[in-house]
Amino acid sequence: MTAEQLLGLFTGIIFGFLLQKGRVIRFEKQIGALLLKDMTIFKFMLSAILVGMIGIFVLSDAGLIKFSHKPMNVGAIVIGGVLFGSGWAIMGFCPGTSVAALGEGRIHAVFAIIGMLTGAAVFAELYPFFKSTVMSWKDYGKIGLPEAFGISHWFIIPIVFCAVLALFYLFEKKKI
Repeated sequence: MTAEQLLGLFTGIIFGFLLQKGRVIRFEKQIGALLLKDMTIFKFMLSAILVGMIGIFVLSDAGLIKFSHKPMNVGAIVIGGVLFGSGWAIMGFCPGTSVAALGEGRIHAVFAIIGMLTGAAVFAELYPFFKSTVMSWKDYGKIGLPEAFGISHWFIIPIVFCAVLALFYLFEKKKI
């Protein structure tokens, strides 16, 4: 195994451990999130996004990594979101929680994992078709919030941080 693969395995195990400890792989948490009655999963993921956002920009600014966005493609995002949401609603797992649930011994998560792998294989086979159709709808290129607004990412980060804190406050106030 390469150092990158070992690092990926290590961080994946840590992430799975945190998913399990945060109880976000529990069925009742998944259903609560889908019904917008339990924000545990959203709080967990928003926390991960904040930490990741800051970490990636620090590493990029230090020249340790090369930062590159995926293209902002409306067609692919809408269709991908519908497929992701449908799979989550049907199986009660998103990709990370399905693997963590399997690691916890919940065998029925295998069906979600098989569905994900099948979907990835179908996407890979149909990629040339998607590239000329769905992925060409409203393609804005590799753009993020800093590029869209023409301001530094260090100005965007505090705004996102405050917005997330406000959401956390709202969730706690409403006890969800």
